[in-house]
Amino acid sequence: MSTEVIDIAVPRKINRTNSIAFGLLHLGAVAALFVFSWHAFAVALFLFWMCTGLGISMGYHRLHTHRSYQVPLPLEYFLAVCGALTLEGGPIFWVATHRIHHQKSDQLGDPHSPRDGGWWAHMGWLLVGETKHSDTPLLSKYAPDLTKDRFYVWLNDYHWVPMIVLGALLYAMGGVPFVLWGVCLRVVVGLHCTWLVNSATHMWGSRRFETRDDSRNNWLIALITSGEGWHNNHHAHPTSARHGLAWYEFDLSWIQIRILKFFGIAKAVRVAKIDNAVVEREAA
Repeated sequence: MSTEVIDIAVPRKINRTNSIAFGLLHLGAVAALFVFSWHAFAVALFLFWMCTGLGISMGYHRLHTHRSYQVPLPLEYFLAVCGALTLEGGPIFWVATHRIHHQKSDQLGDPHSPRDGGWWAHMGWLLVGETKHSDTPLLSKYAPDLTKDRFYVWLNDYHWVPMIVLGALLYAMGGVPFVLWGVCLRVVVGLHCTWLVNSATHMWGSRRFETRDDSRNNWLIALITSGEGWHNNHHAHPTSARHGLAWYEFDLSWIQIRILKFFGIAKAVRVAKIDNAVVEREAA
């Protein structure tokens, strides 16, 4: 394994922090099923869209990692906070890890390739080693654009703070059921949806493009991840804000970006369009 990946997540021993945190979250998710209410369900559904949909798909991934479009800085910060609320780590850690994934995709040095095992790609890579969320000097090599911004450095170091604030608000609004549904169950579902992009979309699905990795398009995963399941399209054109390239490839994040563009909020939107099997890049 390359030195680059060892720096970020060294598979030497069990990562107790992540293992305990994931274990408690999964227990909380099971407990949520015993205190069901439609209000709690609605809160969890809304937060899933806001955090995993806006925060990860539109924010951490298409905006912060690939710079597929531009929005005003306050909105960019808001999307980053939404991303932090998924408990997938701070923006610098997430972006650096994903950029390494593209650089080494399904090759030696990929942090989460199914070639090292489906379980490893799904979540095993997070359960071993010391995942360095806040080692800013180290991560600056892969995310120099974010490490120059004090807000992103702070959010990366204290990415758990927004969740504490949200948990307190949920408890004040609806007690324990709101916390179990709005935090535990919502986070667990969001984590596994994101992890399926790392694992399943490199194992099952169709391939429109002959990329150097094993990326595939999977409509089911695209449906539950706001369009991230069109993974082969994405690996063929990583800077495209649009992942669902055909009319039948539903891509919620792309629809939302188009809405922002219509109102003049999103600019410099980069897309890859497919027409008669010919793909071309264009900037809009």
